[in-house]
Amino acid sequence: MEKPRIVTAEEWQRERDELLKAEKEATRALDALAARRRRLPMVKFDNAYVFDSPTGPKTLLDLFEARDQLVVYQFMDSGPDHFCPGCTAFTDNIPSGGPAALARYGVSWATVSNMPLAQIEPYQERKGWTVPFVSSHGTSFSDDCGAGGGFMLSVFLRAGGDVYRTYHTQARGVDRLLFINSVLDLTPYGRQEDWEDSPPGWPQHPTYG
Repeated sequence: MEKPRIVTAEEWQRERDELLKAEKEATRALDALAARRRRLPMVKFDNAYVFDSPTGPKTLLDLFEARDQLVVYQFMDSGPDHFCPGCTAFTDNIPSGGPAALARYGVSWATVSNMPLAQIEPYQERKGWTVPFVSSHGTSFSDDCGAGGGFMLSVFLRAGGDVYRTYHTQARGVDRLLFINSVLDLTPYGRQEDWEDSPPGWPQHPTYG
């Protein structure tokens, strides 16, 4: 297996310092994007959906659990007995204490899927997931969010009994939230996926392969 070239400590430090300049530029750019994100307007969102939950029917407002902010991850419905590997990987990466930590900032978390609850719950138990799951089966929630049959992450804010959407993202926008990917991006071989720009000879395989 190929490895990075070997250099002196002085040459390594010079190259590391050059990379650090680029990393700081990227950090400042991400900070600027976050500032723009906080200044996005919001749009009123329907609260008439009735989700199926382990404790009974819930509205979108109920998912806030009396907090002001709500983050929803929409887990793909790939059909009976099929579970999206990307959504599975994402959910695997949610720390068990993650929702509780978000709650301290006034943010609730819910994972929503068009899968019926009877399909979700055995998989959730098998995977050992503790994040709250609800089913949007039979509602237009996924389509109204723009997720269709895919996955999406949406952020909502409530004002009294009204719900507003402030942000959503898909694809790589969701991918960047994964703990394991953030760590792998720091390692010599990266995520080892075939879309990455890696030197010749680096280990690579298809995503989810």
